[in-house]
Amino acid sequence: MSHASEEIASQPACWRTAIEVAASRPAGLPQPGERVAVIGCGTSWFVAQAYAALRENAGQGETDAFAASEFPVTRRYDRVVAISRSGTTTEILRALSQIGRVSKTTAITAVTGSPLRDLADDVITLEFADEQSVVQTRFPTTLLTLLRAHLGEDVSALPAHAERALTVPLPEDTDGFRQFTFLGSGWTLGLANEAALKVREAAQAWAESYSGMEYRHGPIAIADIASLVWVFGDAPHGLLDEVRATGAHVEVSLLDPLAELVRAHRLALDLAGRRGLDVDTPRNLTRSVILT
Repeated sequence: MSHASEEIASQPACWRTAIEVAASRPAGLPQPGERVAVIGCGTSWFVAQAYAALRENAGQGETDAFAASEFPVTRRYDRVVAISRSGTTTEILRALSQIGRVSKTTAITAVTGSPLRDLADDVITLEFADEQSVVQTRFPTTLLTLLRAHLGEDVSALPAHAERALTVPLPEDTDGFRQFTFLGSGWTLGLANEAALKVREAAQAWAESYSGMEYRHGPIAIADIASLVWVFGDAPHGLLDEVRATGAHVEVSLLDPLAELVRAHRLALDLAGRRGLDVDTPRNLTRSVILT
């Protein structure tokens, strides 16, 4: 069994632990009214996108999400939250070192003793959600569970949704699809971006992601009988009928959108297995991007 498959299966337990951590109110998480920026790279950036939308929708304050390499270091925020599973990602370390005393900083990582500890005012370590696979699965979903709980959401049912996501059937005949599209809106757009990344990373497959409302503005042109279009959350009115008319297979959320991401993890592993790929060490990828 691969590390990735074990880590995907462990998500219900990790989410339960994350809920307990959130109840302890760890220092450094944004407080209501703070103006916040969240930075990350790759998967962590998509977590930042989802959290930023959730926090603003909860009325807790203006929240921006940036790829760490694109963070405007001269802009002032009350707090900057940096997400890095390994705590060694070059762009994250550079951004934190440049922020200085302009804003309070919080780092969220999975590794105790990472270089982030010397650059951030507060450090939150989710060591129980660390991973051996290069492809991230349980760390980002566990972090989003914690962040949703901290925002005041009732997340008590989320672990049960994750358990169901491990058994709900995947779309049939995945070998028959040559192209995969994931759609979302609001906070689920970050999830759609992450689902597409997982399919690209693990299975080397053609996968894209868009806002549901933007899909009509060009991308729908590639949809056909060899396409799988997976919608996270509610679809815009009329869109599902338009996609089905192209001949594409449409997959809609049956569970909480975060649990649907678990199903997308399973899809990525299934595709990789069918293609004989190593899901733990995908081609051209490393656990952390460390630049000289």
